[in-house]
Amino acid sequence: MALKKVEAIIKPFKLDEVKEALNEIGIQGITVAEVKGFGRQKGHTELYRGAEYVVDFIPKIKMEIIVGDDIVGKVVETIEQAAKTGRIGDGKIFVTPVEEVVRIRTGERGEDAL
Repeated sequence: MALKKVEAIIKPFKLDEVKEALNEIGIQGITVAEVKGFGRQKGHTELYRGAEYVVDFIPKIKMEIIVGDDIVGKVVETIEQAAKTGRIGDGKIFVTPVEEVVRIRTGERGEDAL
């Protein structure tokens, strides 16, 4: 079976909701990182000790999940529904092919390594 990597950039306060929704559809392995970035949302201006400065990078959460082709659509749909607020900056989901997965401890490869 072909494997896919689903990467989702979401708002930090949506992490628990997305994680719970993925757990409900049987997804167990997720990698999460705190990242910063911007898209259409751009930055915003803040005041610090009387001086204005621009915050270019907005805090986000990046989730990475490796799944089989058979459930990638369900995973994307689940993330989309759980992460959506309807406001700018909700994030993006990227799906890319995965050539190989190796479980370091056992040497298992492919879907067996998940």
